[in-house]
Amino acid sequence: MLQALFVKGEVSNCKYHSSGHIYFTLKDSKSTISCVMFAGSRSGLGFRLAEGQLVVVGGMVDVYERDGKYQIYAKQIVLDGAGQLNEQFEKLKAELEELGMFASEYKKPIPGYIKTLGVVTADTGAAVRDIIQIAGRRNPYVQIILYPAIVQGDAAEASIIGGIRALERLSVDVMIVGRGGGSIEDLWAFNSRNVAQAVFDCSIPIISAVGHETDTTIMDYVADLRAPTPSAAAELAVYDVRTLLGALEEWEDTLYRRMSGHIRKRREALRHYERNLKSLNPLGRIREKKTYCMRMEEKLQDAMNRILREKRYELDLYIERMKGLSPLEKLSSGYSYVENGDGKNVRSIRQVSKGDMLRIRVRDGSIEAKVSGIKDSAQS
Repeated sequence: MLQALFVKGEVSNCKYHSSGHIYFTLKDSKSTISCVMFAGSRSGLGFRLAEGQLVVVGGMVDVYERDGKYQIYAKQIVLDGAGQLNEQFEKLKAELEELGMFASEYKKPIPGYIKTLGVVTADTGAAVRDIIQIAGRRNPYVQIILYPAIVQGDAAEASIIGGIRALERLSVDVMIVGRGGGSIEDLWAFNSRNVAQAVFDCSIPIISAVGHETDTTIMDYVADLRAPTPSAAAELAVYDVRTLLGALEEWEDTLYRRMSGHIRKRREALRHYERNLKSLNPLGRIREKKTYCMRMEEKLQDAMNRILREKRYELDLYIERMKGLSPLEKLSSGYSYVENGDGKNVRSIRQVSKGDMLRIRVRDGSIEAKVSGIKDSAQS
């Protein structure tokens, strides 16, 4: 009987030796016994042994000759009760992770703005009330479709899978699958391979919301997003419409300011183009040229008057000079002008002969005279 037996107890004084052997003590409220698992038997251990674990050790009992004490030579070790569930959890988690069901490339994004929210949970309890309250407060326009699932017990697995598929057929925008907190046994339906497969196969983004923040299920790893609580799941799924309305008001103000600035700039540009157009208008150009011609005409007239004044002044000077040389002016001074019959000025006695007719011009007329004699100035 001592060659194949199972002993249940709490692990203490656990030590992993460098050789690969594991030494520990198994105890309960009344007694203790030393245990060893040799490296060659480690295949019978599917988890890491630690202090305080409740385990069932399978193996043989024999006497350790050096100390003369009985000890168990363990061949296999499994967790007891909840520990067994934890062991199954870790085993399934490792299998699904190896299959790639936790990979980020398979995660579907959660829509930012939704119209319909599907919820798979019990129709009674705090979870559904929290989801409805928070979703309604954040956006009262979102339609919530509840699938009242069984979330605990033997029928829970099929009910949860049925809810996921039913809401998928309704084409909701996003889905929350979960329940309130509980023991690992209460939450075990969400650690099912079939539930994990249904979540992975669903075409609708799923938010896992099981238990409290410290509770973790297989579905959390497979779902597109994990929420620590059902309330948090509602906040992640439903956008706060008040934030959106506030943002819309800010965008409206920004758009108004930008449009006003743009219109103001366009008006300034239009006025600039209008001024340019006026300056380039043919009538304006003609008026401009006419004005220019008038100014040039005035300048020309001023220049001509100035030249005329200068020339008149010069003419007056010349006139005064000519007066000094004019025979008429000489006549006025008492001099006379003598012409012969041919009208030539007589300046010498050699130009006339006795009996010639002469005309003597004086200031107030002319005198007809006849040469009666000629006298040389030397003779006088």
